[in-house]
Amino acid sequence: MKAFLVDRYAKGAVLRFGESPEPELRETDVMVQIHAASVNVLDAKIKDGEFKLILPYRLPLILGNDVSGIVVRVGSKVSRFKPGDEVYARPRQDRIGTFAEFIAMNEADVAIKPNNLTMEEAASIPLVALTAWQVLVERANLQKGQKVLIHAGSGGVGTIAIQLAKHLGALVATTTSTSNFDLVKSLGADVVIDYKTQNFEEVLKDYDVVVNSLGTDTLEKSLRVLKPGGKLISISGPPDPAFAKQNGSGWLLQQVVRLLSFGIRRKSKRHQVSYSFLFMTADGEQLAKITALIEAGVIRPVVDRIFSFAKTNEALTYVETGRAKGKVVIAMR
Repeated sequence: MKAFLVDRYAKGAVLRFGESPEPELRETDVMVQIHAASVNVLDAKIKDGEFKLILPYRLPLILGNDVSGIVVRVGSKVSRFKPGDEVYARPRQDRIGTFAEFIAMNEADVAIKPNNLTMEEAASIPLVALTAWQVLVERANLQKGQKVLIHAGSGGVGTIAIQLAKHLGALVATTTSTSNFDLVKSLGADVVIDYKTQNFEEVLKDYDVVVNSLGTDTLEKSLRVLKPGGKLISISGPPDPAFAKQNGSGWLLQQVVRLLSFGIRRKSKRHQVSYSFLFMTADGEQLAKITALIEAGVIRPVVDRIFSFAKTNEALTYVETGRAKGKVVIAMR
């Protein structure tokens, strides 16, 4: 099958377009003919080698973390899906590879595609929506009437997280540029901060939760926004000891991770707030709950651009500019 592959980790490297063997179908797997995939910042970070310590892939690696398509075969122990089903998923981290014609995934990671979305729209959802769900519902336990700051509200995670937080009944603040004010307000943001002209840490106070997807500087400033007992949850790092343990990292790597996050954990303690790092995990059951919200009109996808499969490298370059509103999608067929 045709695929886009990472041959070596390097900043600025391009993916190689070539032939790759069709993936092996295990007994609990579904084989999906890929109709669309979306591009995430995570793809760029994997390609650049930023995660090679905690995600030790064997190269060459087919890149891609989001998929929508049609089930063409199922393993002998599959009970939830059958050939012909239209599905979408974020494959688990050790089995990524959606920039290709086919992918095999464990059925536990897969959900039926929302019936009111196109394949391209559906492909934009899994990774960012699961991230938003796992941050806001599972980690933050966000409650009605609480206040949450979601950084980078016009980005992939931000556009979904704003909608989910509003559905949960929270007051939502976000940071973005002036050109994206109308977009984030249409998604439900109550307070919008122009990060180019305003200091969010001087405007906002007594927040219950901050969702960070930006750099260390923003992370540390976010501490000043939180009330005592608040939660600072980062999806961009630095990873913390709990993540290293969950990831099955060895003792040495756990110590490295402990050092990486020592500064922000110490400062959080001083501010009487908790810091945690979240690296989302594949989960078909959670994705099915998100499907219900999409079909009910609670959450809608935000797609910036759609590229053809042949232009996968251009799509990745566009995501790396940081200027995409919502998601960038690759249409396979």
